[in-house]
Amino acid sequence: METTSLQQTNVIRFPGARSSASPRRDQKSFMDAVYMAGSLPIAAEDRATKAMATRLNIFGFVTIDEVLDDGSARRLRASEAFQGSTERPWRVSRPSSRPYAEMLKA
Repeated sequence: METTSLQQTNVIRFPGARSSASPRRDQKSFMDAVYMAGSLPIAAEDRATKAMATRLNIFGFVTIDEVLDDGSARRLRASEAFQGSTERPWRVSRPSSRPYAEMLKA
């Protein structure tokens, strides 16, 4: 009679379904999408994407405009974006100039 041994593994399965990677949740993919399109809208209630955009804004990779009720846009500073409200949608775009790169040249 032949016996088979069970191999022990150190893999622990966490309950719940795995979420597939979404391009809007991945910073690099999000930044690539912004740079290719020029700008992307973010819904007012999309906290996760707003948080990602805020991180990219802090390092100067993107700019964030808050879309007001009349359709006009107001540029948000990094500190304002960090507090990001869910009242209004945003438009994330690539910066027109790279102030950090210009500071390094000086």
